[in-house]
Amino acid sequence: MERFCLDCNSLLQGRADKKFCDDQCRSSHHHRLNARDHGFVNQVNQILKKNRSILKETIPNGKIRVNRDKLLIKGFNFNFRTHTYLNKRGDTYFFCYEFGYLILKDNELLVVKQEEK
Repeated sequence: MERFCLDCNSLLQGRADKKFCDDQCRSSHHHRLNARDHGFVNQVNQILKKNRSILKETIPNGKIRVNRDKLLIKGFNFNFRTHTYLNKRGDTYFFCYEFGYLILKDNELLVVKQEEK
């Protein structure tokens, strides 16, 4: 019975359990499968990294008040975050990794960096 490479469909020779003709075909095949399976995850990670980068460049050190539109202009996506934090006063902080923001009034945000534990 003839067997064929799962990537390039060339005739396989050698071991009975061989699935690919070489390492390049094996790598190409698995890369294609993973790209399809992880496409959404990669998209979300890219957005989160961009949000983190924008918050990081906005805050010199400590915390700062900024207008929400300033972040939007830079491409910040408010629909994605890694976690939230509810403080003792009941304020909800939204975080992208270690950088976060608190929504204030008048379209203002308080951008903060989470303290290391």
